[in-house]
Order: sequence, then structure tokens, then C-alpha cells
Amino acid sequence: MQEIKKLTGREYHPFTYHGAEDAEHVVIAMGSSTETIRETIDHLVSKGEKVGMIAVHLYRPFSEKYLLRVMPKTVKKIAVLDRTKEPGANGEPLYLDIKEIFYNKKNAPEVYGGRYGLSSKDTTPAQIMSVFENLKLTEPKNGFTVGIVDDVTFKSLPLLPEVSITPKGTYEAKFYGLGADGTVGANKNSIKIIGEATDKYAQAYFAYDSKKSGGITTSHLRFGDHPIRSTYLVNTPDFVACHVPAYLNKYDMLKGMKKGGTFLLNSIWDEEETNNRLPDHMKKFMAENDIRFFIINATKIASDIGLGSRTNTIMQAAFFKVAEIIPYEEAETLMKSFIKKTYGRKGDEIVRMNFASVDRGAEVIEMKIPKEWAKIELKKEADPYADMPDFVRNVMKPIEHLKGDDLPVSAFLGREDGSFPPGTAAFEKRGIAVNVPEWLPENCIQCNQCAFVCPHAVIRPFLIDEEEAKQVPDDVVLLDTKGKLAPHKFRIQVSVLDCTGCGSCADVCPSKEKSLVMVPLEEQMHEDANWDFLINNISPKDHVVDKFANFKNSQFAQSLFEFSGACAGCGETPYIQLITQLYGDRMMIANATGCSSIYGGSAPSTPYTTNAEGKGPAWANSLFEDNAEYGYGMAIGVRKMRERIEILMKEAMKNKIDADRKEAFEGWLEAMNNGEASKIASAKVSEVLKGKKDDLAKQLMKLEQYFIKKSVWSFGGDGWAYDIGYGGLDHVLASGEDINILVMDTEVYSNTGGQASKASPTGAVAKFATSGKVVRKKDLGAIFMTYGYIYVAQVAMGANMNQYFKALKEAEAFPGPSLIIAYSPCIAHGLRNTMAESQAEEKFAVESGYWSLFRFNPLLENEGKNPFQLDSKEPDWNKFEQFRDMEVRFLSLKKTFPERAKELGALAIKNAKWRYEFYKRHAAMDYSLVE
Repeated sequence: MQEIKKLTGREYHPFTYHGAEDAEHVVIAMGSSTETIRETIDHLVSKGEKVGMIAVHLYRPFSEKYLLRVMPKTVKKIAVLDRTKEPGANGEPLYLDIKEIFYNKKNAPEVYGGRYGLSSKDTTPAQIMSVFENLKLTEPKNGFTVGIVDDVTFKSLPLLPEVSITPKGTYEAKFYGLGADGTVGANKNSIKIIGEATDKYAQAYFAYDSKKSGGITTSHLRFGDHPIRSTYLVNTPDFVACHVPAYLNKYDMLKGMKKGGTFLLNSIWDEEETNNRLPDHMKKFMAENDIRFFIINATKIASDIGLGSRTNTIMQAAFFKVAEIIPYEEAETLMKSFIKKTYGRKGDEIVRMNFASVDRGAEVIEMKIPKEWAKIELKKEADPYADMPDFVRNVMKPIEHLKGDDLPVSAFLGREDGSFPPGTAAFEKRGIAVNVPEWLPENCIQCNQCAFVCPHAVIRPFLIDEEEAKQVPDDVVLLDTKGKLAPHKFRIQVSVLDCTGCGSCADVCPSKEKSLVMVPLEEQMHEDANWDFLINNISPKDHVVDKFANFKNSQFAQSLFEFSGACAGCGETPYIQLITQLYGDRMMIANATGCSSIYGGSAPSTPYTTNAEGKGPAWANSLFEDNAEYGYGMAIGVRKMRERIEILMKEAMKNKIDADRKEAFEGWLEAMNNGEASKIASAKVSEVLKGKKDDLAKQLMKLEQYFIKKSVWSFGGDGWAYDIGYGGLDHVLASGEDINILVMDTEVYSNTGGQASKASPTGAVAKFATSGKVVRKKDLGAIFMTYGYIYVAQVAMGANMNQYFKALKEAEAFPGPSLIIAYSPCIAHGLRNTMAESQAEEKFAVESGYWSLFRFNPLLENEGKNPFQLDSKEPDWNKFEQFRDMEVRFLSLKKTFPERAKELGALAIKNAKWRYEFYKRHAAMDYSLVE
């Protein structure tokens, strides 16, 4: 330690003490909690309390000598805090070490142990105060927890009110934003501006919703004249900004705000309407606590400037105008400087628009707080969730409203295994879209393409029979259907509160005059009631039309994947939605960690749902590297169970069994490997066995859930399939097992902010490839075609909907391993036409030769046919560079390294032509059967 001091000038010891010299109560801890404890002790010592802390810097080897050297002689009670949980042990590791040191010593202090920070919970000064309050008791609680309400084992310490103990002159700010609206990026720049332009210390924490873009983000900023030791989120802010008006009635944003604080609201209403929209509890709080209230219509300003929904720079400028941390003129200059650094490579137009945002950001209006607001009597409102399932009301909604940390342990009784019910995303109703689609029935050609491409399953076609039509409200427009669908009525219905406003449906609509147009959400709020009526009263019609006949018919089947937290316009989720419509009632899904696991199953919201029979996909998330093996285990397990059923039936038929059973068993054995046919055969087996008491019936009925052939899938992105999980993917596909793999190829590690992967193409800019990737993209499909017994397809829904539909059916029906590689435009690509045109981008990718469509079906070789079918036409190579120029991941290289961009651009088209010629040669091969 002394040698380190000589080299660095910093002094280190195995243990350090902080607090009163005559401390009677001492906390011992190490790691993340010690700065918070130090800050709390300073506060308590200033009030005359005899408290202190020993911070452990060297845990092993553990030194009794050095510990006792810093221990105050006056100590009477010790609380040891561990950030670990070892069920079955007598205590946590550090606690046991401290207990052992004082064992059998005279006048030894009492030692108590506790846990903090479990499940990544913040450790705040209020919690540390609770620890010291516990030590004051005659019989302190041992084995305690802090930060939770344990009403099951009653181990938790009381939750005390949060207090502000930061040094005088510290300014705390909190910003509520929407994922991908730029709020976090702007606040990072604000920290840099203040940190570089002033002598103030600066700190920032960013808390993200588990959703992708569209989820809530909270930015926690602190500035001060003294070092900031507060290693926890802002709980007692001086300033709060709400960037999303819809949050007013959803989150308690003013909780803990200091008297005289400032509230800034991005308000889409005028002053009078803003006052009308404010909840009473906010009005009362602001009046009672002398809060200054400012509004700005950043949403309109952003739209006027051409920034769409990105209000970040406007709100950043408004913050500097209102907070007055530094002179506004200086802040304005610095903001523009950082805009050049942040957005320079995205083009001059982006920079210009953000400059305009700064100029307009000063257009804040201060609202006067009427004194009579303080007299508002808050009425107890009826529980809006009273009719919802228990889980939604008691677990999901509190978490959704950022009160998940307040949930008691008892809320999770019965869910100790970590399983959550399906379909909870339907209860979110986030209402985050600025604009939503309006259906114009007079223009509709009833093609269902809008529903086919919707990333969130919020727009759906309904077939309505004559009896159902009689119940439909008069103002709900229905169209006559044509051909085989008559006399059913037809309607397109949008769930406006679940919509993310991407506009993909309107963009893809092929009718002569668009039958879908984007309009403000407020104009379509009446459609919420229409959605509820149709969902609750109109049955899916996959029994009326054959959902396997074409993709139009498939959209009359219920989507069992809906309202996910994926980014608006996501290129991945439409692929998943169709799979669940065709096979969801008998699906098992292993999901690799990544985007698809985040939007697929982030607590408490589950987009995978069930049909009227209670059947739907069984979904589980595995690690990044072993997801293929995880799905493989599911497939083997199911196969072994079904083989057991097969053995029992065959053995039974060797003996004398009644005719009904024999007929049912024979039917099942014939259909057992045919998904749809196995449903009918399984129903007959269940019918003849149900209620029977003989051993055979009992054994088979225990296995009833395996009667129907399962459709087993592994889902994941290119980071998993091409890179980290490739070895496992290869092993599983090579095994010959009947398993299906869907790779949603975004060509980057999307979930980690756009890192380069082996799927990243030549010339693309990404994290760890900022000067453009040089080597050619790995051809995953070509690799697995060489095995000769794996079904492989490469698809792009926007380029050819029918091709994906065919590939999906062929892959699922293939009696062996199948791999579908789906081109998936991503927000990380930086589409210049926005994610509203993600489907058009897929089409452009194929037309330009950037992406190719093909199917490789080994079964065709048995017929003397070429198993490889090239489904995309000869590309227009003149469009290749145009395609690349439509995405920032390629275009930014031209701005930063123009010569390198030219060189890599030439290499990229050379690689693309080589790849296409490779496919053409395969398509031309002769597979005639040899006698």
C-alpha cells in the first residue's frame, strides 16, 4: 500500500474509518454503498450523533490487525452490510468474518448483519439512517434487509422518508423522457457543458425502461461546488422536466421535490388548457411548495423545424433558460458547439435543425400558480384497475407507474419460480404515439398488408359474421366482403393507445388512394372504445378462412404476439407476429438475449399471449451464447415425451383394446409429426381417455400436453447467431433435430447500441468499426446449406411478402432443422426516410442487390430438383450506392473519411455482385436423379 502511495500520491489502506472519533454505532461495508454511508454519517455527526463507518478495501486476505487498528474503542454496536445473499448460510460472508473476529473477546461489541442493494436497488441515505436507527434499539434486528418491504419473513427495516443531504450549493435535476427522443443524449451534453464551462462538479445517472425506443427514460443530473458523493438517483430534485405530456397522469414526477423548485413541462396545450389538464395532486403540491412552473410546446416546435418527435435539443435549451446554472448566452454557444460534435457526421441539415431548436428553446412561458390550488381537496379516486386480473392490478401497474420498488414481498407470493402470466402487454395502453393511423374505408382494397407489417400488432382486419354485425355500434363502419368471404363484413381497426405511431402501415398501403393516413392521436381517441368492442365481441376467423392459404388470410388469425416494447417501425417484430399467427397455439420459444428478449419478455409486460382456449407460445429467455442449445433441449425433451406416448400406444395395440381407442391411437400415430393434423388426432385421443381410471389412460393423460406436435423455435439476432452463439447454432442445426431457428438480422448488435458483428457489411460504421468495416459479411445461409439436410431461407418481408410466407410454412413443415434469416431494418441503421419506411427499405435492399432472397429445401433433391431457389430478380446495380446513401451507417463514413468511404463502397458492391453470382451458380446446378 505504501509503494502505491509513492507511485500515485494516493493513500490506500485495507480498512479506512470515517465518522465521529467516539462513535458508538459503526457500519462496516465495502463497495458501492460506502460513499452514501459516508455522506449520511457527515449529516448525522453534524447533528451530534456518535456514528461512523469502516470501509473495507482489501477483503482477502482478511486482516484482523488492520481492522481493529481503525475501529473506535468506544464502539458498542456494529452493523455489517453485505451486498450478497447466500441462502442456507448462517450469515453473509463479511458479517461472518466480523463476528469471528470478536468471538470470545471481552467487552466485544454486538454485531448485526444485513443486506443492501439486492436486485440492483438504490441504497439511499434514508436506508442508511434506518440501519443506524436499528442499532439504537434494545434488541436490534439481525439478518435484516434495507430498501424493501418484507411482509413475508419480516426481515426488512422500516423505509424512512428520503432526505436531501447533499452539500450546500448542489443542484439536483430530473428529466422524464421517451426512449429515442434524444433526452438522454441531450442531458449527457448538458453535463459536459457544465463540467467543462464552469468550475462545478457534475454527475449524471440515466435510468432506462426495459422497452426499446418508446419506453420511459429518467435522467438524474447533479451539479455542485463540492465533490458529489451521492451514488444514488435523484430523489429530492430542485428541477424536474417532463418531456412527454402523456406522463402527467402516469407518474408522480414531483415526488420529493424541494420547496421553491422548478417544473418544466413540454405542453402541447395553451396556458388555459394546460391548467385544465394538470392533475389536482400536482396543482396542490406546486401551490403548497412554491414551485415555479414553466411550459413550452416543444412538440410543435420540433414538428415545425422538421425534427419529428425529437424534442431533446429544444428541452435542453429550455432547461438552461429556466435553471440559470450558467448565463443563457454562454449555454447557447456551448450547446451549438456540442451539436456540431454530436450530429456533424449526420449531415449539415441535421445540424441546422438542431441549431434552430436551440434558438426556439428559449420560448418558455412561466405559469402563475393560483393560491387557491393549495386548498384543493384531493378526492379518493375509484381504482381504474379494479376489473383487471390480480397480477396486472397488484404487480404490473405499480411497476408500470415506477412504483415497483415499493411493492412488498407478498406481491410475488406464488411466483417464486419467476414465471409471469402471458398477455400483460395488452393492459399497458401507453398512448405514446403523436400520430396514429386513421382508416379510410372508402379507399380500402382489403389486402391486409397493413396488419401483416405492423410491428406491434395494433392494426387488424376483422371478419364479422351476420350475428356479430347486429351487435356492432352504428358508428363503426363495416364493408361488404367479396368472393368466398361473403356475406361476412370487413373492418380495419386500430388500437390507438397501443400504437407507436411509426406509420409503417400507411407507408405500405397499396390502395390507389391511401386507405390509411396518419393523424394526431387526439383525433382518434374514440377508436379506443371501438377496439375494445371488436376484440371482446368479434371472434378470430381462422376457422372461416384457411390461414395457411396466403398471407392475406393469415391476418384473420389472432396474433399471439402483440403490443411489444420494440422500437417504432421495428423490422424484427413483424416476422415474429406471423409465426405466432400460424403456429402460436403450439409453440415453444427459446429466446437469445438481445432486442428480441427485451421486447419479448421484460417484466412486467409480456407481449406473447393466448387464444380463447388459453393456448399460446411458451416463452423463455436464455443466455446470449447458448440459446440454440436451450431450444435444442426443449426439442429433445418434447420428442422424448412424445416417443413415450408412441411406445405406450403401440404396446397397448398389441393387446386387446376397445375399437374407439384403437382408432384414436392409429389416427394419432399417423398424424403425430404433422402439426395441424396432430391437433385433430390429439383431440380424439383425449376424448376416448378422459375420465377413464385404468393405468394406460392415467399414464397417457399425464402426457396430454405433449399430444399435439410442438413447434419449437429459437429466436435471436445476428450478434447471437453469427457471433457469440454461432458454435452452439452450428451444433444444433447439425444435429438433425426438428427445430426451427429465426435469425433477425439487423447486421449489428442492436441491443448494445450498434456494435459491429460478423453480420455487419463492408463499409458500415458501427461501434468498434468507426472507420467502416473492411471485411465481407459472413454468409450464414451459405454455410448451413453445405450440410445438405438443413432447410435454409433468406427473406425480407418488405421485398416479397409471399416469399416469407412460403419460407415460413416450408421451414416449419420440414422434418429436421430449419434456419430463416430475416433482414430487419433497425433504428441503429439511421434510415434517412425514418423507420416508417422500414418495409420499403427491405424492398430497396433486394432491388439494389444489397440483400438476396432464396430458399434451400433439401426435400426437393429427392424429386430430382435443385433444392436451391433464388427468389429475387437480377438486381439493378445502379441502385446499390443509392441504397447505402439512405442509411447513416454508410453515409456518415462519406462525411468523416470520404476517400475511405469511396474505397469501401467500391469493395462493397464488388462483394455484393460476387455473392449474387454465387447464388446464381447454385440456382443453375443440375440435380437430376442418377439411375
